[in-house]
Amino acid sequence: METDPGAHKSTLVRTIHETDIIDSSETTSSKDIDVETDNSNVKKRKLSDQSDKEEFNRQISKQIVKKNNSDDVVCYYENGLRKVMPYYYEHRTFAKGRWLGRKILDIFSTEFRDRSREYYTYAIEEGLITINTKKVTPETIVKNQDLIGHRLHRHEPPVTADPIKILCVEDDYIVINKPSSIPVHPSGRLDRLTSGIMILSSKKEKAQEFEQQMKNRKIQKEYIGRVLGEFPEEKVTCDKPIKIVSHKLGLNVVHEYGKPCTTIFERVSYNGRTSIVKCKPITGRTHQIRVHLQYLGHPIANDPLYANAKAWGSKLGKGGIDAEQTDIIIDKLIKEGFCDDGDMSVDSQKKTDDSQTDAEDDLKNEIAKLQNENNHAKESIVTVKPNIEICVECTAPKFSDPFLHQLLIWLHALKYEGDGWKFESELPFWAKDDFVGDMEYA
Repeated sequence: METDPGAHKSTLVRTIHETDIIDSSETTSSKDIDVETDNSNVKKRKLSDQSDKEEFNRQISKQIVKKNNSDDVVCYYENGLRKVMPYYYEHRTFAKGRWLGRKILDIFSTEFRDRSREYYTYAIEEGLITINTKKVTPETIVKNQDLIGHRLHRHEPPVTADPIKILCVEDDYIVINKPSSIPVHPSGRLDRLTSGIMILSSKKEKAQEFEQQMKNRKIQKEYIGRVLGEFPEEKVTCDKPIKIVSHKLGLNVVHEYGKPCTTIFERVSYNGRTSIVKCKPITGRTHQIRVHLQYLGHPIANDPLYANAKAWGSKLGKGGIDAEQTDIIIDKLIKEGFCDDGDMSVDSQKKTDDSQTDAEDDLKNEIAKLQNENNHAKESIVTVKPNIEICVECTAPKFSDPFLHQLLIWLHALKYEGDGWKFESELPFWAKDDFVGDMEYA
């Protein structure tokens, strides 16, 4: 998008200091005031009275999801977690070319193999699976431009109840400090466990502008992480290519046929057990920082995927692994229950083509999410272990709440910087000098 550079700069905050952070529980979108920043022309929003606070809190505590009857589904807080009541949601897509001329039951049974043919038969007969919003039979043939729908009872995994801190509000974008455990992509996988700076565009044009800047590498990111062991004092550049080897697990490894990527690391401190390291990704591959740190022998200390000694062994994947080791590790991680993470359910034998684009990666992640909806209709054939509570609406098993330490890894997006603008968040608690929670990991 073409813009006047001078005008563009005047609308951006140069630096957001720690003292400028606005807690979402103390902010509203209804009033404007000036906030002290390096740019006096920048306007941010704030509340003016208690009623504004209460209204904003009501809005921020809602997770709006439209059901077929247009009712809203609200979230609630319990045991330090933010939860969403189960709700019905219909996935819709137009018929793919390879589906044309085939029976609807055959399509679902072969394309979405995470469920049984018996389930899909039931879902079609009960009207949970439709064509052009109308009830059909298992023998119905799919035609060109048919709209396929699949209505599911969704159980959202809980996330942390930590407040979302607002760093800046403009007319066409907002900058926040995202708590860990909150996903930022429908696949549920990307950046879910990390925290830190996020820029959210409210207008398509602004999103395209930021996207173009990212593609042209005009936006610099800086992360901070706590890693195992004593990281080298000198700067370290890792430029090993990365390839996804299991969409089921969201697992990436250094691979000779992977996509090129580069990360620059610089040690900040070492406490005798773990190191605080600044991480500057030059490219933006999935799990890039985590994979490169693992390759260097210093994975994120509490990373359940890349610092998992049961799966990776005592070296934790340092220096890379071969194809045979990769298959063994994938098998171990699956047996350990990683396929229950809510975003993993694609055949582990499927491998990524070397020429695959990032867009294709995102599409496969999306498919993995859709295939792994852990909801079943009442008549679905399911096996539930004794003493596990099930949903009376859809018979999906109800699992116990996660522990808070399972909702984060020690990796935080600390700073985003572009042409004449910069956003920086405060340090997370685990990155401070007095932190001792790393003892059990070291």
